[in-house]
Amino acid sequence: MTHRDVVLRSVLIVAGILACATQTRSTADVAAGVPAAPGRYEAVSQLGDTLRALPLSAETRTRYEAQLASARAAYERSPSNPDSIIWLARRLAYLGRIRESIDVYSNGIRLHPANPWFYRHRGHRYITLRRFDDAIRDLERAAEVVKGKPDEIEPDGQPNARNIPIGTLHSNIDYHLALAYYLKGNYECALPIYRRELTSAGNDDRRVSIAYWLYMSLRRMGRHPEAEQVVAPITRDLTVIENETYLRLLLMFKGALPADSVLPAAADGQMSVTDATAAYGVGNWHLVNGRRDEAMQVFRRILAAGQWGAFGYIAAEAEVARAARPPGEGDKPSASSLPAGGGRCR
Repeated sequence: MTHRDVVLRSVLIVAGILACATQTRSTADVAAGVPAAPGRYEAVSQLGDTLRALPLSAETRTRYEAQLASARAAYERSPSNPDSIIWLARRLAYLGRIRESIDVYSNGIRLHPANPWFYRHRGHRYITLRRFDDAIRDLERAAEVVKGKPDEIEPDGQPNARNIPIGTLHSNIDYHLALAYYLKGNYECALPIYRRELTSAGNDDRRVSIAYWLYMSLRRMGRHPEAEQVVAPITRDLTVIENETYLRLLLMFKGALPADSVLPAAADGQMSVTDATAAYGVGNWHLVNGRRDEAMQVFRRILAAGQWGAFGYIAAEAEVARAARPPGEGDKPSASSLPAGGGRCR
């Protein structure tokens, strides 16, 4: 049995264990703060590893726990209110209690099946669990519900330095939908969403985050001249509040910054969520420029740091898993990633 066969077999075995072992907790238990069962894990990685507690600092965990207590109190006062349900679920997710968060969103959908916010947020958390097809279904549903309706500012769960939200309901639906396609290696489906979002971006934070993923999608598709057109208008003087890492990566892509000025170099190997984002961008830059060994070294460094909820980590994990597959089973669309019934992407 080859190494690739061993990796693939382990993924299937552990995924089967997860399917059998998963027990949905009642929303009442979650809201009441009933502890999860000992030994519980949140997800199985694309490499077959069980993923448990998020690596949060003591200070961050204390702050998140206080925010969860406040959200739980609001939920107990008004358990059918959509905002109460959403904030309870969001606060659970920040603590890495992803499956509980999804249970709460699912309860919200049962109560409010036409509310797009539940599909938008549950789709995001399905990405965290590596359930990309479920994420796509939820986010497609959210997009259908909001089509033709006015957009809304999305309040931040952890406000930025200026306390100015940079995202909207519509933009976050599209951002996460395109990301789910990207993580599946389905760049053809991600591409039109990224193009539309780049055109409609209302601030530089959104502009650089979308340009980053659009550039990488085009490079992975071999459409290099189009990718260069994406980064051409990117300059150092863009006004970004929280997406400085994306801006620096785009400047690196166009040759305005060296890679070692972007890639974090912590002596202890630890990474923040932002570090994982930067590292994935550098690794993917190596990959699309033919430096596969260097790319894999960066991707494995990200995985060793353990920040498993970060999109950069999930993307690096996808690259390592993809590299273990037999030739021809890597970057291509799969039928399961397409919207039910339509056979085409949005």
